[in-house]
Amino acid sequence: MRGGASSRVPAQKPSAGDHPKTQDLDPKTAADELHSDELWMEEALRSAQRALEAGEVPVGAVVVCDGRIVGRGWNRNIAGSDPTAHAEIIALREAAAAVDNHRLEDCELFVTIEPCAMCAGAMVHARIRRLVYGADDPKAGAVRSVMAVLNHPQLNHKVEIRSGVLAGRSAEVLQTFFRNRR
Repeated sequence: MRGGASSRVPAQKPSAGDHPKTQDLDPKTAADELHSDELWMEEALRSAQRALEAGEVPVGAVVVCDGRIVGRGWNRNIAGSDPTAHAEIIALREAAAAVDNHRLEDCELFVTIEPCAMCAGAMVHARIRRLVYGADDPKAGAVRSVMAVLNHPQLNHKVEIRSGVLAGRSAEVLQTFFRNRR
């Protein structure tokens, strides 16, 4: 698996009349944002570890809203005999219950691997604001590797995407799992 470059929407540039103290720009720098993304990805990796300990494919996800985790998930499809029990789906369900709304417009999803078509579709329906993921999935990734479900031109909701955050660690967890199963 390989890490990818960021696909983020660039910040708006201030106009000539904007005063630095009155700009409506996020005060965080790109370095601050990356550090914050890495901290949340660490939480997703902890969730992946829980999947690993349960004998599941080690994928973990967290949903963050207003600087706190509102949903957490890890793969449970084998234990639950549920093909929809992917880490992202579980985290989205938990987040929707926590915020008491099926729309998660102010939330970000952090997941250790590029989401599949089912999970990407769920993100569109939930109106997730931002997706941050670790490793690309060249076999089933539905953000950019195999297909592009998110931000398809026919859809009316766009998701900000950042890929490659702790990609090496995310890929290593999966590769080790599959290597040990052979």
